[in-house]
Amino acid sequence: MVAARITVNGKETPLAPAAPHTTVLDFLRERGLTGTKEGCAEGECGACSVLVARPGVHKPTDWVAVNACLVPAAALDGQELITSEGLATTGRPGTAPTLHPVQEEMAVRGGSQCGYCTPGFVCSMAAEYYRPDRRASAGPAQGVPDSTGTAAGHHDGDGTDHEHGPNGFDLHALSGNLCRCTGYRPIRDAAFAVGTPLAEDPLARRREQSPPAPVATDHVRDDTAFLRRNTLAETLRLLRDRPEAVVVAGSTDWGVEVNIRSRRAGCVVAVDRLPELRELRVESGHIEIGAALTLTEIERRLDGGVPLLAELFPQFASRLIRNGATLGGNLGTGSPIGDSPPVLLALEASLVLADADGEREVPLADYFTGYRQSVRRPDELIRAVRVPLPLSPVTAFHKIAKRRFDDISSVAVAFALDIEDGIVRKARIGLGGVAATPIRALATETALEGRPWAVETVEAAAEVLRAEGTPMNDHRASADYRSAMLGQSLLKTYARTTEAVSS
Repeated sequence: MVAARITVNGKETPLAPAAPHTTVLDFLRERGLTGTKEGCAEGECGACSVLVARPGVHKPTDWVAVNACLVPAAALDGQELITSEGLATTGRPGTAPTLHPVQEEMAVRGGSQCGYCTPGFVCSMAAEYYRPDRRASAGPAQGVPDSTGTAAGHHDGDGTDHEHGPNGFDLHALSGNLCRCTGYRPIRDAAFAVGTPLAEDPLARRREQSPPAPVATDHVRDDTAFLRRNTLAETLRLLRDRPEAVVVAGSTDWGVEVNIRSRRAGCVVAVDRLPELRELRVESGHIEIGAALTLTEIERRLDGGVPLLAELFPQFASRLIRNGATLGGNLGTGSPIGDSPPVLLALEASLVLADADGEREVPLADYFTGYRQSVRRPDELIRAVRVPLPLSPVTAFHKIAKRRFDDISSVAVAFALDIEDGIVRKARIGLGGVAATPIRALATETALEGRPWAVETVEAAAEVLRAEGTPMNDHRASADYRSAMLGQSLLKTYARTTEAVSS
């Protein structure tokens, strides 16, 4: 087994002597690359953002921004990484480096004051700068980013798009980056001013080549190990032998446990690069989504083909998190406030669970058994999520939280309705944040099915929906508020549906 190494700014760097739990952030800073900063250590501020070469959607390779504070350094064994220092081009000996176009725009437009957050903004901005399908749009964008770093509002009545610049820059790329002193207007101005990468740009050229192939990893220090196998079969045999192992993909949950709660694991097994977990197929009766595809990859590959998922993605954490987070990870934690379970429950999804002896398919409605508990055994992996076809034509997803983006749900509600000739023929409703597990709103579904899609039906069903689950009081919301939001979500869905029909 070859010793673990990461290519950092074009230079191969041994992982040793870093411990298996060492994050990419600490790995870089210990090697003098201090542009990568620690702010929150839980993936909410973006000060630690770096670029990683990953399999592309529109080109062989995409430059993807991730939170270095969450990712174990060992997870990047054999991969390529660019920091804010690596974006600048070094000139002749004795001359100053040439600023990257993104760095140049941030400098000339006053996008930095204290500078602490700037390297992270620059890396997130660079990922969007190199996005292959970024295209200039007609007309200027006038929006002002809000306190989440994202432009306030979507469209005005005149059609103005507040979240995309005239250069096609999507401000959601910066939704995971926080600045406490500059104000977001100059940062937005810099983002909307960047042009198109030049043909000779080495990072632009790198997109035309294949990304680094996954490598098997055995990084062991002081009786702790970070392990990666090349195939699903090898991984499942490993889990059979090491059922206590912690399984990670994007580490967006486990990384917080390591940083904030100082948790350590004797064995961590990575599954994010397993090809068997990274397929997306549309079959005659279902769509199969690999459990280790990131949310960004799913979003871009589906390209709106599953409207309910398309509504979910912009509201799921931030782009930095979605670049690492997976459906398998979100479901594997069993959290009652995960954003994807309500949507997948409404879609009647099922999970393909695999172990060393074979596979079984479990409806998601039967998967959760208690708080952060499920039917999945320690030696099993979620291989894929299956969404049956055809899809219900009327869908909606409502996430109630204290911030518009990059926040945890107080309540999440997803609707999938079949309405024919004004009658609700089928209703599927998924709920999060109102019970010990994500649940289906079975009583509300019954109150809707077979009845007219009319205000009287909806108001009666909204009363039923308010009584679903067992909401609790906590620091995010009261039980009464959660119940009220359940009913309001159905009324809102009805209002938007009838408005769309009338227009």
